[in-house]
Amino acid sequence: MSVSYVGSISSPVLQSILDMRSQLDVLQQQLGSGEKSTTYAGLGTDRGIALSLQSQLSALSSYDSTMQIAGVRMTAAQTALTSVDSITHTVMNSANNSPYSIDQTGQTTDQKSAYNQLDQLLSLFNTQVGNRYLFSGTAGDQPAVASTDLILNGDGIHAGLKQVISERQQADLGANGLGRLTIGNPTATSVAITEDAAPPFGLKLSTVNSTLSGATVAGPAGSPPSLSVDFASNPNAGEQMTIGFTLPDGTTQNLTMTATTASPPGTDQFTIGATPAATAANLQAALTTSIGKIGATTLTAASAMAASNDFFNTDSTNPPQRVDGPPFDTATGLVDGTSANTVSWYTGDDGTTPARSTASAQIDPSMSVNYGMRANEQALRLAVQNIAVFAATSYSASDPNASDSYAALTSRVGTALSGAPGQQSVSDIETEIAGAQTAISAAQTRHSQTTNVLTDLLQNIEGVSQDEVGTQILSLQTSLQASLQTTALLSKLSLVNFLPT
Repeated sequence: MSVSYVGSISSPVLQSILDMRSQLDVLQQQLGSGEKSTTYAGLGTDRGIALSLQSQLSALSSYDSTMQIAGVRMTAAQTALTSVDSITHTVMNSANNSPYSIDQTGQTTDQKSAYNQLDQLLSLFNTQVGNRYLFSGTAGDQPAVASTDLILNGDGIHAGLKQVISERQQADLGANGLGRLTIGNPTATSVAITEDAAPPFGLKLSTVNSTLSGATVAGPAGSPPSLSVDFASNPNAGEQMTIGFTLPDGTTQNLTMTATTASPPGTDQFTIGATPAATAANLQAALTTSIGKIGATTLTAASAMAASNDFFNTDSTNPPQRVDGPPFDTATGLVDGTSANTVSWYTGDDGTTPARSTASAQIDPSMSVNYGMRANEQALRLAVQNIAVFAATSYSASDPNASDSYAALTSRVGTALSGAPGQQSVSDIETEIAGAQTAISAAQTRHSQTTNVLTDLLQNIEGVSQDEVGTQILSLQTSLQASLQTTALLSKLSLVNFLPT
């Protein structure tokens, strides 16, 4: 009888043990990592789906990162815009209620406060988040505006706002201070007011209305425009003539001259003389005084406002405007300021694309939001322009017309800062940025929901159940232990165990 040698372990048994050991290692790795496999190959036929889900999650993460950056910038922009609006209203209220009381510098307390507010305003426009200036359009790597001192005072080579205002006021007032008007007597019984050839400077004759009996009033007409009053007989006391003027900033002013028997006459009155010729001479003298007063007050204020607009209302196709001089008091036109002789207050991107489109964030495969800004947008520029002109002007304690001139300026500044119908406001920009913020918030909510769904799907493919794996490990350990015990017993068998004793 032959007996097989059983002391060696057969290959199938050994392979079964090795397989169980390998399977146990895999299960223990899954238990530790929570994943089915460390490679996509280990996922079998589900690896394509897993790769697609991972790609979608990566894209969502990229969009979320973009939205986070854009969201920080928008929050900073909204904070800056809120402060801009607050500063604008602060200066508007102070201008509307500002008393005339200057110190040794020739300025009121409210004007000095306006300088500080302007400084804050310009600092806000140079707000930087990370490496991007928010109000520079596409030129996010450079500041949006120049410094307060440079804008107002220039640097000796480049003219600032104060110099532009001074040149413009000389051009608007003319050598005689009458707003580039000539007041003369063409005949012994007539008075004529004539513009000189000075567009766009000075006072412009727009209308005339008269109740003066015995007088023929004509005009304004001709080139240059002129109006005339010719007395055939003396008017009656209390009768009037009203002349309408257009000022350099587009505002209008009426001057009403009233006939009186008083001598000397009161403000805006002329004395009825013994003859029509004497009356005409009195009217000429009275007009010279009254128009001179307009020149020293409202015209001076309107000129400063016009100069401020010439300086600030610029873009890539509209350079700042300067009076074509010297001499300035006889100038007849404006010329373009250049980078060689005039301060550029706005230093950011000055393209023709809408401001909001200068910064964009892709927040979805099919959606992007625009949130760019330029400091020279209408609402922002007007805030700078009007606060700057208020801060730039000064007055002389010896000027009897200074108080009225200051009142004319503060009235214009207050009105301009309150805004006009149809004009862009700071709140308009805030609303547009808020719309982008709302879109981002909605996208973040969508992405969060989608990410949760995709993560659950991917977990079902790549992940494992800890409880299930633990149960499998226990079962496998039991099987492996039994196999090893059996194998150990078999390995101890010998032929002598089967021989009779």
